[in-house]
Amino acid sequence: MNFNLAVILRETALDSPGRPAILYPGGSLTYAELDGLSDLVAASLQASGIRPGDAVALQLPNIPEFVVAYFGILKAGGAAVPVNIMLKAPEVAFILGDSAAKILITWGGALDHALTGAASAGVSEIYAVGGSDDERAISFSRLLAVATASGRLAERKPDDTAVIMYTSGTTGQPKGAELTHLQLYMNADVPGRLFDVQPADVVITVLPLFHVFGLSSILNVCVRFGCTMSLIPRFDPAVVLEAIQRDRATIFEGVPAMFISLLSYPDLDSHDVSSLRVAISGGASIPADVLDAFEKRFGIPVLEGYGLTETASTVTFNKNASDRRIYSVGKPIWGTETEIWSEDGKALPPGKDNIGEVVTRGLHVMKGYLNQAEATARAFAGGWFHTGDLGYFDEDGFLFIVGRAKELIIRGGYNVYPLEIENVLRAHPAVVEAAVIGMPHERMGEEIMAVVVPRPGTQVTAPELTAFCKERLAAYKYPRVIEFRAEMPKNTLGKVLKDELLPAAVRSAGPRDYEGSRP
Repeated sequence: MNFNLAVILRETALDSPGRPAILYPGGSLTYAELDGLSDLVAASLQASGIRPGDAVALQLPNIPEFVVAYFGILKAGGAAVPVNIMLKAPEVAFILGDSAAKILITWGGALDHALTGAASAGVSEIYAVGGSDDERAISFSRLLAVATASGRLAERKPDDTAVIMYTSGTTGQPKGAELTHLQLYMNADVPGRLFDVQPADVVITVLPLFHVFGLSSILNVCVRFGCTMSLIPRFDPAVVLEAIQRDRATIFEGVPAMFISLLSYPDLDSHDVSSLRVAISGGASIPADVLDAFEKRFGIPVLEGYGLTETASTVTFNKNASDRRIYSVGKPIWGTETEIWSEDGKALPPGKDNIGEVVTRGLHVMKGYLNQAEATARAFAGGWFHTGDLGYFDEDGFLFIVGRAKELIIRGGYNVYPLEIENVLRAHPAVVEAAVIGMPHERMGEEIMAVVVPRPGTQVTAPELTAFCKERLAAYKYPRVIEFRAEMPKNTLGKVLKDELLPAAVRSAGPRDYEGSRP
């Protein structure tokens, strides 16, 4: 059976050639134009020797060239390898080498590290979008300079790899999740139908397209259903609000940090956001107070979903405002199975007292980690994909995520879930962000540490926050150590990098007794 994911663009271009596929500062591309330009890229890649299955790395921000190149790679039969534009040379070199990329398409703003990394990995054919006349890189425009293109999609099997998406690597070396043509199609078609995406929708596309959330849940969904992407290269609340107003956007998709930033933007009231009909939150659990405040201020529902790089990206979703469970991440999408397992691999019944690991299986799950047979075998132990997340189902089948298994704090034999404490801290009027981690402790095994970002213009002390938590949490749960910071270390998707929160002195000193809070 032949099936190439690029068929979603071909079919939409045939059906609605004049509809805008992309809006960006200073211009737009229709579906017919996007289809034609990606045909040219495919022809150029094939002329350069790219054959079905070859990896082509794509390191671009949210600009039209990303979308053009992405579909060009797929049409040529290649496997696209999205690369974070913020990576340094050794990180770029690892991904290029591990994926055996034949070509790198990069961006002028990332060119120095891209060139150094490519040289280390032995990649010599490099195309760049703007920013440099470096003789080691070829202008991206050369990929569009071919005289003719057949427009034919390279033959691919449904289980062939379409995208190699690397995990963040915050707790170790990144792993390349192999996402197939059929898997990515199903993760566009099924969630899009559940969510009732319409051709008239205009979606704010500020989530990085080199991340699975942006690539699968926005780009692929939009192209599958023929709606319009409003491309924003980098999140800035002013730019997002201007785009919503200018393009009459109907859908905003983001991570919790983006919702927080939009709510706190001082000039919010001067922007017309009345065109929005819904918002989608993912990437991390959105704090209840943030969800409530956003729905009240914007007058639209915020629907939460849950997924991972390895599930490309959706596992569960609250499909609409009338069929959701607020503060949950929804129900398993059509055609998939998700369960909660105990440590000994037994399925747990519903109920908030039955917390275990979230496991899932179905067409939404990757076929494995590239070049890592042992890691793949561990991830699929028992025939289900092990997410590493902890959660429970309620009696109606809605999933609630309580944290990462690796972030679970065991204090004096009691399980402590950081998210519960973070939600309490964020309920304090002087706290804008909070992250909770475990730190080594001689007697308790682990002690609870909270890192807090105060709300601008407010004052709060560690003893005040400790007292606030004591009133709302069991004695073994409240944080014994509280530190204040101006900002949290985060990755490009806005996730807090918790491994960077524990002070280096504490990491090197090992288990100690910690008493009191730090002012």
